Amino acid sequence: MRYIRYACIAVFGIALIAVAIANRGLVSLQLIPSEVAGWFSVNPQIELPLFIVIFGGIVVGLLVGFVWEWVREHGQRAEAARQAREMRRLEREIARLKDEKNAGKDEVLALLDEAS
Repeated sequence: MRYIRYACIAVFGIALIAVAIANRGLVSLQLIPSEVAGWFSVNPQIELPLFIVIFGGIVVGLLVGFVWEWVREHGQRAEAARQAREMRRLEREIARLKDEKNAGKDEVLALLDEAS
């Protein structure tokens, strides 16, 4: 399985390099449309190779997806934390009840009583 994973990573890397080589041309990215930029006398733009724009879009999309999933799963994480707290509380209560039940008994008899 490790070799299959390395092979998949290698194929993916070769594909990314091929996309980068095929899309080296410069593109102009503008922050706001040129019509609106005329109103403010500001035209912020930058020229980047197309492959950087493509890869940047992929990275931004992944980050947005990760944050979206993290927010979406908040209720499940909160419920799991609540159940973990309840489980610890019940375990403490069980230990306390066992101690009360076996109070005053011989330690060996208490161990035998717990085993049955």
